[in-house]
Amino acid sequence: KSGYYQVTLRAAEATGSCHFVLRESLDAKDPAPVLLQLATNTYNAYNNWGGFSLYAYNGRDKIQGSRVSFHRPPGSLFGKWEQPFVAWAEKNGIRLAFAASSDLEFHPDTLKSRRLVLSVGHDEYWSAPMRDHLEAFIGDGGNVAFFSGNTCCWQVRSEEGGNALTCWKQSYKSDPVFEAREGHGLLTSLWSHHLIGRPENTLTGVGFLWGGYHKSHGQYMDGSGAFTAHRTDHWIFGGTGLKRGEAFGGKHTVVGYECDGCDIEWHDGLPFPTHRDGTPKNFEILATAPARWHPDDSEWYEKWEKGREGNAVVGIYESGGTVVTTGTTDWAHGLRGGDPVVERITRNIIDRLSRPK
Repeated sequence: KSGYYQVTLRAAEATGSCHFVLRESLDAKDPAPVLLQLATNTYNAYNNWGGFSLYAYNGRDKIQGSRVSFHRPPGSLFGKWEQPFVAWAEKNGIRLAFAASSDLEFHPDTLKSRRLVLSVGHDEYWSAPMRDHLEAFIGDGGNVAFFSGNTCCWQVRSEEGGNALTCWKQSYKSDPVFEAREGHGLLTSLWSHHLIGRPENTLTGVGFLWGGYHKSHGQYMDGSGAFTAHRTDHWIFGGTGLKRGEAFGGKHTVVGYECDGCDIEWHDGLPFPTHRDGTPKNFEILATAPARWHPDDSEWYEKWEKGREGNAVVGIYESGGTVVTTGTTDWAHGLRGGDPVVERITRNIIDRLSRPK
């Protein structure tokens, strides 16, 4: 069965573990209409087996790596991010097919026969082919729901046929693509970097440059962990009973850790996207919560506006298919905790967007 599998390895007195992701057969007689793309690129980015990752905080001598291999004992963030969602979906009879990040790049046929593709939790590292294939899927009428945050933040390049990935991040001037000066579209830095010119907002509707942290990294540590609902007559809120200005999700801190938002202006107490950040013209903001970057994370970027306040944003737009985002890594906290509003919103999205054409 298609899924995420954890494997325990034992040799003498030593034990270890690894995982694999099994795709659904392309000739399945009754393919699952919903595909969950697991954030395996992000798992690898944080994995410091051997001493290094794409981060300094867990690297040997606090050195940040720029290339990580999949040919090593794997780290996994599945239990922290996607597992609560999968448990809720299985409990509610929602059939899922599973894919790894690299499947969107190297096996785009896995998108065929799907009505809805899901990203859940912390889905930070995306390659250009991943985006190309998913954006083509949307353009052809496919739907996507990002129950995730910090999504598609960093561009990576796959190497060795997908057995490694490269991301130079803040040190983008060390990337050979920068030195080549033949166009910076594949520069491995922020997707929202002005040299790349392809902000994640054009895919997800939101981005990390306009979001930030909530109850994390010293930012909004006393925050409520809740969204404020704005346009409660939208179908996403159907059956929730929410009224404009009401909060939801705070009991289980569905707004937490890393959040995505968009550039916002307010009129008559309602938020509207400015579209200056790449957010699609028909993007509608349904709920917001405050978020903010930590200066240590943001001020390396030469076009960062110091002191900027951001938001986690729940929103939706259409471009062939429908794209929904919840703008937070911790949305599944509400599913794990049985929050009735979060459950109903999630069910509304999946039921509507997974229907046959």
